Amino acid sequence: MDVDVAPKPAEPLLQLRGISKHFTGVQALDRIDLGVRAGELHVLFGENGAGKSTLINVVSGTFPPDEGSFHFEGEEIRHLTPQRARAIGISPVFQEFSLVPSLTVEENLFLGREITTGGVLRAREMRKRAQALIDELGFDLDPSRRVDDLSRAHQQMAEIAKALLGKVRLLILDEPTASLTERETGRLFELIARLKSRGVGLIYVSHRMREIRTLADRVTVLRDGRHVRTLDAASSTDGELVELMTGRKIDLLYPTITHKPGKVIVDVENLTLADGSVRDVNFYGRAGEITGIAGLVGCGKSELIRAIYGIEPATSGAIRIDGAPYEFPAARRSLKRGIAYFPANRTAEGLALSRPIRENASMTVLDLPAFARFGVLRQAAERAKIGGIMAQLQLRPPNIERAAGALSGGNRQKVMLARALTRELTVFLFDEPSVGIDVGAKLEVYEFMKSLVEAGAAVIVVSSELPEALALSNRLYVMHHGRIVAELTGADRTEQNVLSSFFRDHLTAEVA
Repeated sequence: MDVDVAPKPAEPLLQLRGISKHFTGVQALDRIDLGVRAGELHVLFGENGAGKSTLINVVSGTFPPDEGSFHFEGEEIRHLTPQRARAIGISPVFQEFSLVPSLTVEENLFLGREITTGGVLRAREMRKRAQALIDELGFDLDPSRRVDDLSRAHQQMAEIAKALLGKVRLLILDEPTASLTERETGRLFELIARLKSRGVGLIYVSHRMREIRTLADRVTVLRDGRHVRTLDAASSTDGELVELMTGRKIDLLYPTITHKPGKVIVDVENLTLADGSVRDVNFYGRAGEITGIAGLVGCGKSELIRAIYGIEPATSGAIRIDGAPYEFPAARRSLKRGIAYFPANRTAEGLALSRPIRENASMTVLDLPAFARFGVLRQAAERAKIGGIMAQLQLRPPNIERAAGALSGGNRQKVMLARALTRELTVFLFDEPSVGIDVGAKLEVYEFMKSLVEAGAAVIVVSSELPEALALSNRLYVMHHGRIVAELTGADRTEQNVLSSFFRDHLTAEVA
């Protein structure tokens, strides 16, 4: 009698079993299992510090595992290096870019894999191949531009292009849309669909639930370096994923903030910046409320608050703080005027990664007598103050002598926030406050903002995440192409009104 035998399931493209990794004082990965199939997008989901970054570093050959087995396309892999990983088709795009700033885009794409004949670079062919790849990806990127002349969004595009230049069997994307506009994100999603259809497997790290819903086939949840569960994305709910990630139920992502708008603390009049990113902007922020600024990446919203703090130079217009003219803003003067700024790029602009948490948290208050006297640092006072603040912010683990570079994204943001608690401040400028941090850490940041506002501070939040901007703000400005195109309050603060502001401005520009 013939018996039907079910076909044997295809072997995973990548199969990790029992992967562990230990760093000094930290068990980063504890016997992790992970399987990624060809043509599948597999999301890694977990809080900052859950082990996601360590795991993708193991897969890409940056960190050797302490124990466990690693199979790729059915072959056991030992002593993996980044060079060998790329050679066998494992290509990562990390959150922290690996580009050389002083080189052009095309030079970065071919770095270490230059095309030569008889030891002579074939520059024309490399440029042609670079342009063809960028055209295929649909990115607005000039291969002849130097990387340090590019915006963060264009640097992200260059990283993605670099990862796709060679043979790719497994693509790793770590928060790839954090710096991209809606249009560029759409192009990336189209690219992901093409790669999946060609049998390329993808590991995708994201905290954005909408992206997970759009892209994921399966989701693996990590917590405290352990594998919690792997689920089919289609049959799981947002609440289930968040509960698995945090180990607790989270009913509301955004807190209820009691806004009590008071006097105008920040007043900007007809401000235009030297690079043209902000033009003739009028804007104000009041004590006791969160003022939001929404807009696509590159609209000028980040440059606006950087100008208030004194990082971007203005050519015309006026800034007033608490009614007094603020001419020639500069970071040190802003701190003395009671203004704090929290940059979107914590790695490049916010933190000294090689220095301890203690020093990073106290570096903005070394001019105060409580921390330094006659040019000598009062280390005991510094240690006591910063230790108390980091305990208040629930730093995990609570060791203020660890290097800031060893921290997860959420804990890095806490070190930044700690600076706001070390001196008297009245204005808080947040640039993309939740970028690169998990749901649990976002909640803590939002609660921090709530406490500031309800204590009477003026809080200004720049966000490319429209739900975040709408939920947090009492008043919401919409920026488009360097200008304020709408100010929304009350019931007018809706996603539809924000989006219609973009399109109305775009159509008006086309008619003109």
